[in-house]
Amino acid sequence: MKMKILITGAGGFIGSHLTESLLEKGYDVKAFIHYNSFNSYGWIDSFNSETKKSIEIFAGDIRDPHGVKKSMHGCDMVFHLAALIGIPYSYHSPSSYVDTNVKGTLNVLQAARELNIKKVIHTSTSEVYGTASFVPITENHPLVGQSPYSASKISADQIAMSYYYSFETPVVIVRPFNTYGPRQSARAVIPTIILQIAAGKKRIKLGSILPTRDFNYVQDTVRGFIAASESKNAIGEVINIGSNYEISVKDTVKIISDLMDTNIDIESDENRVRPVKSEVDRLWADNSKAKRLIGWSPLYSGVLGFKRGLKETIRFFEKSNIEKYKVETYNV
Repeated sequence: MKMKILITGAGGFIGSHLTESLLEKGYDVKAFIHYNSFNSYGWIDSFNSETKKSIEIFAGDIRDPHGVKKSMHGCDMVFHLAALIGIPYSYHSPSSYVDTNVKGTLNVLQAARELNIKKVIHTSTSEVYGTASFVPITENHPLVGQSPYSASKISADQIAMSYYYSFETPVVIVRPFNTYGPRQSARAVIPTIILQIAAGKKRIKLGSILPTRDFNYVQDTVRGFIAASESKNAIGEVINIGSNYEISVKDTVKIISDLMDTNIDIESDENRVRPVKSEVDRLWADNSKAKRLIGWSPLYSGVLGFKRGLKETIRFFEKSNIEKYKVETYNV
């Protein structure tokens, strides 16, 4: 029999790519979609009709423990991706991040415990590390909540590990670094750059351009999730999924503008700048544990891999999907 998989946040950026990949691998997939009156399934709506027919849709709210447990009945494994992820919005509405990211994770874990789910793949983020105190960043790096978002994710990670230690719930924490690629929200820096250039702007608005990031192409991130789910060695572990390549936002702008064959200037927009002590200045992943433990390594590595991933991302936004985004509006 096929293994039955539940994916929370399946209609989102990473979740939709993960849904496709698991279907291609022959899994039976149930997609947990955030209920809305438009009956929108997020990016799953863009799938072809045959693919959509093969997915069981469950519309609910990750904050509701009863609905979460109902969605998990009959499932063997859960990929928990549902979360609020926008850092600027976490300054505005921090309570919603606790409700969604912390309590939502608790709901998944408690249901998994009660239903004897075989494995829970919990999604973390490199933001939990804060500004790097050493590089490359290993999984033993201190956790620093420099924003309400990162604090909520640290809390969710700790709740997840507490269920592993206290109840032997089979939890794996996958910690992706800055994922980019087709379908990403315009709130993220790479789509922001691409969309402004694609709209013909010669002067683009950004926040701070000095921080460095370890950008990870979405297909590599998805492969990391799947490798962690299929490994017997991953239970009870935290695993970085990153490219082990560090680049500044400023240099990222230069690469994208070159790939899009344009010259642009950068305008600092104070609305996009984080509070000084909240800005994460440096992220650079040590991915040796992922290589050793689950046999994962990035296919889009180094500057050449980064450019290859950017070309695929630009193609997505530039050719057929720019109309889905509000380029003139700052997406918090």
